[in-house]
Amino acid sequence: MPSSRLVEIARELRDGLAGLRFGLPVSHVYNPLVYAWRPATEYLERYGKGPKEVVLVGMNPGPWGMAQNGVPFGEVSAVRDWLGIGASIDRPEHEHPKRPIMGWECHRHEVSGERLWGWARATFGTPARFFERFFIANYCPLSFMEESGRNRTPDKLPAAERKPLFALCDRHLRLTIEELSPRLVIGVGQFAEARARVALDGIEVEVGRILHPSPASPAANRGWAEAAHRQLEGLGAPLPQAG
Repeated sequence: MPSSRLVEIARELRDGLAGLRFGLPVSHVYNPLVYAWRPATEYLERYGKGPKEVVLVGMNPGPWGMAQNGVPFGEVSAVRDWLGIGASIDRPEHEHPKRPIMGWECHRHEVSGERLWGWARATFGTPARFFERFFIANYCPLSFMEESGRNRTPDKLPAAERKPLFALCDRHLRLTIEELSPRLVIGVGQFAEARARVALDGIEVEVGRILHPSPASPAANRGWAEAAHRQLEGLGAPLPQAG
């Protein structure tokens, strides 16, 4: 089977990122486009056929989500059982002892992914109905960890490290959006919205934002699915009618 265009775009990003280096306090960097390439490309080939009406964009992998399996917001049970993805997963070359990659055997939950994919399932019922109109991507595929195991988000990197990283990720997002031709690109959280506005400058597309489903957000903990649904409707996203 020939690779889809989204796989070619992801391969370009993966190979470009290999040349980047990051200093302390970052001690470990995971790129699931390397060790989880097979499920990552299974997701792109199965669900990335365009055009789409809406593309949701996250920031970067969570330790128990995309870092485990290469799928954005990749809560293991949602990816395996609802999306039906199960390709084999390797392990990163330099693994953090507090952030092991267990792939499909990971029993930790990615709350953001549980909420996002849970909303998609409750709203659309089947992956086919969801991906007919929507797609979910991540701006940056790298997961950054400090020696303690603490997560470090891309916006907290020094400017000298952010600049080449963001250049590659901006290009990847732009190529992805050009391929999928959505009407709406919606950042899941403020960072993703801001980067989308930069990366997509000059492309005829509306950019908006919904609340991030992170459990660190008090607003998200007060009913993320309902809030996000209202925000998507307000942005004109094509959601199924109740009843």
